[in-house]
Amino acid sequence: MSFTATKFSHSLLAVPVNSSSPRSNDKPLSFSSDLFKHNPSSSFLGSTQKLLRFNAINKPFLHRRSSSPSAVLLQQTSNLLITKEEGLVLYEDMVLGRSFEDKCAEMYYRGKMFGFVHLYNGQEAVSTGFIKYLRQEDCIVSTYRDHVHALSKGVPSRAVMSELFGKATGCCRGQGGSMHMFSKEHNVLGGFAFIGEGIPVATGAAFSMKYKREVLNQADSDNVTLAFFGDGTCNNGQFFECLNMAALWKLPIVFVVENNLWAIGMSHIRATSDPQIWKKGPAFGMPGVHVDGMDVLKVREVAKEAIDRARRGEGPTLVECETYRFRGHSLADPDELRNPAEKEHYAGRDPITALKKYLFENKLATEQELKTIDKKIDEILEDAVEFAEKSPQPPRSQLLENVFADPKGFGIGPDGRYRCEDPKFTEGTAHV
Repeated sequence: MSFTATKFSHSLLAVPVNSSSPRSNDKPLSFSSDLFKHNPSSSFLGSTQKLLRFNAINKPFLHRRSSSPSAVLLQQTSNLLITKEEGLVLYEDMVLGRSFEDKCAEMYYRGKMFGFVHLYNGQEAVSTGFIKYLRQEDCIVSTYRDHVHALSKGVPSRAVMSELFGKATGCCRGQGGSMHMFSKEHNVLGGFAFIGEGIPVATGAAFSMKYKREVLNQADSDNVTLAFFGDGTCNNGQFFECLNMAALWKLPIVFVVENNLWAIGMSHIRATSDPQIWKKGPAFGMPGVHVDGMDVLKVREVAKEAIDRARRGEGPTLVECETYRFRGHSLADPDELRNPAEKEHYAGRDPITALKKYLFENKLATEQELKTIDKKIDEILEDAVEFAEKSPQPPRSQLLENVFADPKGFGIGPDGRYRCEDPKFTEGTAHV
């Protein structure tokens, strides 16, 4: 499988109206240089504008590059084979993500977590497909829906759960909470509460990697950055500015759009003039790819090519993963805006169920092996909750740490002590 460029036919811009069926289906996705054919059965569920499908091609496609690509071609075989070991790793990571989020919902409703908590249920194929192909030294930047990204990158369940509980043993010592997971050790550069915030951070990280390699002559610095964000972010200025910068400097970054079709309660179709986000990549001179984000094997194949391409120094890629969240925008969202038929359709395309079926059909795993993994995950999560509950609260002196470059004045009183150590400080009665 390889990405390359070709001329973009103006005939593709004329798209008829149809809203009767989903955009993705269960067949492998391919892009062909000579066969751009429209399939009437492919559109966003509930959309008013048709999107495009590209027929599969069987012959190998030679990798070519263009300085100003306007469309991307993706060659993908019909048999996406993985080893038994790889299959079990993918399954375990996806089950960990799903089960962790379910446990979060349980703890939230029991009053163990506070604030907004955004769960990742349904989107596990994207996180697993991309992040499990990375090296330890590679970086990721996430959004407010960041728990599972952190887990996939190797942050221990104990550290993530403790952070959600606001405990000192959390990966951010209890100061980050649900939307701000960070781990220097695992190169998780943070979750970001405001959409678009993380894209410039990821672009900067990719620039530092290129700088180390080309300016500081660190030959082994071929690391890659992944920037995760949603469909709603793709209408924001930071997105376009960073696409331009990344393409201009050929930065080693992959922009991963987790298009779950909804920006809180706003349908993607109603919010953007062209719902095909992947097309924004070629506009800036980089490949743009659409992939079925409910199929971890398809995501993994695209991730391999995009990450390897960045590692070779060939620049960025924009990947649109069409996925779906199985819960509301957050645990405070009653989820009454989405059509029940839409939710039922995507529930029938559960990525974990699909992978499990693939493993069984290809004799890559037995039912007992998967049950053993399920039991292991249950034990990990029970341990994580127990650890988080027993962990200490952050000390009051930690309140102003990492807030002020020079805490003297506001943070430190005349006696040299932190003002927050005054019991009256957090009561709002201390004189500041």
